[in-house]
Amino acid sequence: MSSDKTVSPESVATFRQFLDRNQRQNPDVPGGVDGHGGGHHTAVGTTALALGALGVVYGDIGTSPLYSLKEAFTEKSHVLSVDRINIFGVCSLAFWSLLIIISVKYLLFVMKADNRGEGGILALTALVMPKRSRGVQKAGFLVSLGVFGTALLYGDGIITPAISVLSAVEGLEVVSTSFNSWVIPIAIVIIVGLFLVQSRGTGAVGKVFGPVMIVWFATIALLGISKIIHAPEIFQSVNPYYAVQFFTHESGKAFLSLGSIFLVVTGGEALYADMGHFGRKPIMIGWYAMVLPSLLLNYWGQGAFLLKNPEAIESAFFRMAPDALRLPVVIIATLATIIASQALISGVFSLTAQAVQLDYLPRIAIRHTSRDHAGQIYVPFVNWVLMVACVGLVLGFRSSTNLAAAYGIAVTMTMGITTLIFYRVLTDRWKWRKSLALLVCGPMFVIEMGFFGANLIKVPHGGWFALAVGVLLMTNMQTWRRGRALVAERIRRGERNLDEVLDEAESTRVSGTAVFMFKEPGKAPPALVNNLKHNKVLHRVTLVVSVDTVDEPYVAEEQRYECTRVAPGVFQVLLNFGFMEDPDVPKALSAVQHRGLEFDPEDVTYFLGHESIIAGKAPGMNPLAENLFVLLNRAADSASRFFNLPPDKVFEVGSRVEI
Repeated sequence: MSSDKTVSPESVATFRQFLDRNQRQNPDVPGGVDGHGGGHHTAVGTTALALGALGVVYGDIGTSPLYSLKEAFTEKSHVLSVDRINIFGVCSLAFWSLLIIISVKYLLFVMKADNRGEGGILALTALVMPKRSRGVQKAGFLVSLGVFGTALLYGDGIITPAISVLSAVEGLEVVSTSFNSWVIPIAIVIIVGLFLVQSRGTGAVGKVFGPVMIVWFATIALLGISKIIHAPEIFQSVNPYYAVQFFTHESGKAFLSLGSIFLVVTGGEALYADMGHFGRKPIMIGWYAMVLPSLLLNYWGQGAFLLKNPEAIESAFFRMAPDALRLPVVIIATLATIIASQALISGVFSLTAQAVQLDYLPRIAIRHTSRDHAGQIYVPFVNWVLMVACVGLVLGFRSSTNLAAAYGIAVTMTMGITTLIFYRVLTDRWKWRKSLALLVCGPMFVIEMGFFGANLIKVPHGGWFALAVGVLLMTNMQTWRRGRALVAERIRRGERNLDEVLDEAESTRVSGTAVFMFKEPGKAPPALVNNLKHNKVLHRVTLVVSVDTVDEPYVAEEQRYECTRVAPGVFQVLLNFGFMEDPDVPKALSAVQHRGLEFDPEDVTYFLGHESIIAGKAPGMNPLAENLFVLLNRAADSASRFFNLPPDKVFEVGSRVEI
């Protein structure tokens, strides 16, 4: 049936024509798109979006001061001396990392490569799809990299709630040692509670996200200022000389510390992935107006505090606060980390929906939690898996310091993959000279590979977890993709043209409307063939419907369908959906208009094919992959739910397929 949505060359061509048309309409905008990424907002609207971005986009990177500077000095594999050279060097690297990776790479360059206003590594990957067949092999490699980068982000989505909540709750140990035994239980209760409320949606809670994060960023800025006034010389760390001096002071340990210093920019991918929700301009306003100044002031403040109190390195962030204010700071930090966790969880839900739409994952139940905002979704299966994994991480690692050893390697790899794909966007889409594109991407890639190299030592200490999640998910995604292609090939062997089947059939017309879902336009669905063969009837109105998920996030309503009359009362309908849309077939069909086509949307029977997949000796996949695909196929959600078909109007016709 039509759940196989492998994008056809024709869909790619349509997608390219769309982008080319937009490029002509917007010649001054790289990538030439409108949508959120290139649209215009009123001053009030932009301010409101910037406020919303503070609560969603910057949660992860905004809570990095809780643990990043501390881990740069205390990571077990490279304990650094808390002296003037190292403090200035770490602060210098934090400053330049935020400037180069976030301000330059993402805000100045990568966020201009939006896909009709949408961002994220999957949307970026869609931009390098080939125009011609000769580019398929190279593009296929980049697409595989993009899928792997997406898989790695799931590991990040599991670790972030655990490390963020733990690092905040550990502040209770600074308030009073009597809280020591309560840190793990409190963290688990917060994490479980966070996942329990996901089914309610983030709409109502989201209204307070922005204001809470304003309080958070104001708090960390004031904490930093309170210590900077006692050691203003810390501002000198903006000089890259101190970063160079840092590497010559304790060379080996300094390089390894990059794995922890990188934690200051984790969450950078969220800026790009969430661009479709807010737009590039509001995200930039939030970054330069509040987030970047607050982060820098806090990092400089921690550096200034450590110059005077090197012994406080284990909990420098919370010790900057006066004794009377530590508990309120812990509470605000906990709220901020919950928001950061929420942002990552929502991001994983969105990634899952995109992967399902592009047929990289089996159909699973996806529920929309808002009537007004299509992007607000809830994925029950993913939610519970994330919850169990996060609780397991807290129980297994037991501290933010231990979790920091697992954190970072997946993000560095994803950022590096983003840079590689962006290089192709520069040369292929924006027609930059390769030398100029290399001048932009080369330094960024070298920096990210430096961070990646430093993070490699984390693999045996916990970094294996994020990599294992990425490899496992990548294997599932590639196996599902390949398996669906093989199933489609097996089914296609017995296919016949729709018009031929209708010409040969001897049938009686019956009242009502029948919708036969089938993936191949122009071909006769097995359910229709069997109905004609055994029952010898054909409904008065018969629609053969194919669903295609294109490489655009959204499809305009005027491009939603293509309808062709095949025979009297029989019509072929192709429905197009974007990879970020929820395929609602009944709603789409109710809008179809064609000469001679009249039917009551409430009086429709939907016929679906249901393949029973078995592993056999047919060539195409190795036995392990075949059995994995069979398991994935059994776990897939029903097609009727996926296409939003009314369950009381669905009739399934089974068939057996050997792969």
